[in-house]
Amino acid sequence: MPKTRHSVARKKRKKKILKRAKGFRGGRSKLYRTAVESVRRALYYAYRDRRVKKRSFRSLWVARINAAVKPSGLSYSKFMNGLKKAKVGINRKLIAELAVSDKQAFAELVKTAKQALKLKG
Repeated sequence: MPKTRHSVARKKRKKKILKRAKGFRGGRSKLYRTAVESVRRALYYAYRDRRVKKRSFRSLWVARINAAVKPSGLSYSKFMNGLKKAKVGINRKLIAELAVSDKQAFAELVKTAKQALKLKG
């Protein structure tokens, strides 16, 4: 039985890792073993932080809505509760965008939320 070698597959595997490590500093982009560690960690961070990004954007939207609602005498939670009772189905991203760019439309939302809270409460 002839001896098998894996040189083509091994070279392809190494090239794939080193290509992914291209912008890394020093040995992390040149040496295979350190490149493997760095690429694995980078992929883990990329996967994790795609989820963290969603969380951080939501907290940004909440902060913006809260800041815009405070002058009208409501808290964020009461405002959102009022919108829910009024059956307004707008997501936080859109509400935050309205709070920043379109003050008049946001004022209408605040008015709607206040009316719904007074009717139910």
